[in-house]
Amino acid sequence: MSDQTTTIADLRLAMRNFVDERDWSQFHSPKNLAMSLAIEAAEVMEHFQWVDVAESRIRGQDSRYREAIGEELADVCCYLLSLANSLDIDLSNAVHDKLAKNAQKYPAAQFRGRFERPKDGARGEIGGT
Repeated sequence: MSDQTTTIADLRLAMRNFVDERDWSQFHSPKNLAMSLAIEAAEVMEHFQWVDVAESRIRGQDSRYREAIGEELADVCCYLLSLANSLDIDLSNAVHDKLAKNAQKYPAAQFRGRFERPKDGARGEIGGT
């Protein structure tokens, strides 16, 4: 399996099956899943805490860290997929819609290679969006 051959639908189904086989849906409220997602994201951050930008890039390629970082990213992804399942949100549509909004908010010609807040004062999110 790889990113090239596995769809988001495949991953969502695998996650749904995993949860259903353990009868965990009773615990998978949006609140609990959102909290778990944030906790796992913080565990990703721990791998990069106290290192500079250059070292953070190196860690992603260093075999001493790479597997553990991958496991934390998988945890984040699993909780994200479970949250999407719980709320019945189509992630592909949500991402495409958000990218379209971001393209309007951050025109490439104006924001290429730099970040600044839009004039309307909206807060930043993904990649400066």
